Amino acid sequence: MSPSIGELRAVLEHAPMGVLVVSRSPSRILYANLALTRMLGYDAEALTGKTLEQLLPEDARPHHEAWMAAFFADPRQRRMGAGGELFALHSQGHAVPVDIALAPMHLDGQLCAAAYLSDRSLRRQMQRQFEQIFAAMPQGLLIVDEQGLIKLSNPALDAQFGYAAGELLDQPLEVLLPQRYRQGHVQHRDDYARQPTRRWMGAGRDLTALHKSGQEFPVEIALAMLDMHEGRHALAMVSDISLRKKAEAALQQTNAQLEEFTYVASHDLRSPLRGIGDLLSWIREDLPESAMTPSVVQNFERASTRIERAERMIDDLLEYARAGQRDQRLEIVTPRPLIDEVLSLVHIPPEFRVEVDVEGQPFATPRVPLSLSLRNLVGNAVKHHGGTQGLIRIQMREEGRFNVFTIEDDGQGIPAGADERIFKLFHRANTTTAGHGVGLAVTRRMINAHGGAIVVSRQGLLGGACFRVHWPRIAMKEVDDE
Repeated sequence: MSPSIGELRAVLEHAPMGVLVVSRSPSRILYANLALTRMLGYDAEALTGKTLEQLLPEDARPHHEAWMAAFFADPRQRRMGAGGELFALHSQGHAVPVDIALAPMHLDGQLCAAAYLSDRSLRRQMQRQFEQIFAAMPQGLLIVDEQGLIKLSNPALDAQFGYAAGELLDQPLEVLLPQRYRQGHVQHRDDYARQPTRRWMGAGRDLTALHKSGQEFPVEIALAMLDMHEGRHALAMVSDISLRKKAEAALQQTNAQLEEFTYVASHDLRSPLRGIGDLLSWIREDLPESAMTPSVVQNFERASTRIERAERMIDDLLEYARAGQRDQRLEIVTPRPLIDEVLSLVHIPPEFRVEVDVEGQPFATPRVPLSLSLRNLVGNAVKHHGGTQGLIRIQMREEGRFNVFTIEDDGQGIPAGADERIFKLFHRANTTTAGHGVGLAVTRRMINAHGGAIVVSRQGLLGGACFRVHWPRIAMKEVDDE
């Protein structure tokens, strides 16, 4: 017993998807439910009894009769479109993307076609947004199906590998791998498909990829699994790390050269100086008292002073080399007691006044290099002040992931144009004070080694020198891994 139109309406009128029932011959719309009329902007009365062609875009109408004939020749449940996009025509004239499923239905004793329509507009919009985001990502991205075929690549990846847009589509992923990796990669790919997790590929190994030109380049690859409409796909995020590898190699070479220099400075320079000092002592002992005129004594003293100065310069060089090493020992540091400790270790004449203004929470950091850096800056504020009395102000504020320490004074300040030169090794902005021009170079090297920065500020309120130290209060992974 087949249902009637009234019975069909009672069951399907408020169904969440659009339902359309079409007769066989002549092909007329017998029923359209509420979801379908809302989807396409019609009243039910405007559709009932009309031909189906008014709901079809112009380019689909010539094929409609053949589609209907094929369905009634083999009436069974099926999806329309065979993977292509389908559209229905809205009453206002624009196309609405839809999914359509067909099923045979007997209505009032006659064989009909029931079409079930789902509006794909939102899904299509989300897909378009995904494609736009995918294409705009600066990192190379690949989507690979379960057979290992590339289904999507973004412009960044195409550029990394030297391919034109779309050239990689439906190519096996192995075309991007050096020949020696290809056979083993198929097994790795299958293993990952069985136990998919978000992870880095080849952890602990140096990975290389194959450019279209045949050259290899180092990469990092992150993997994730996506559940898509067509099945499970793997998402690969590929980063070309050629520049980083070059920088790492250059840094290793620089460090090796610095270690070699440190060894030379410590042994091959210090020993001759000590030998010269010993020779001067022996010569002085061998000279009779009558020969020790005031000018001779003065020359011996000048020579000894210069030897001591040269040894001090060697010590400064070694200190500069050691300042580039990062201290891995973390302690919980409370800012105000740290400043108090610094002030207790620096000789500040009683004629100088110190103001401290600190606002910040305890944080985990290597205590010694931070304390030493602040100690050097406070000591410089006294040594290079230029007056017999003065004011030093120390301030700390939290800014983002940094604690920003400001050390300023009301002294003679830093000459214009010397903001960068004062951080160079053996540069002295003021020749009237003692020292070899190493303190600020060591301080900056030490701060940089721990992920911070130091700059000269021209916005100080006291009119003298003003330094701002940005010291990490929240460690970042790239700093931790150095």
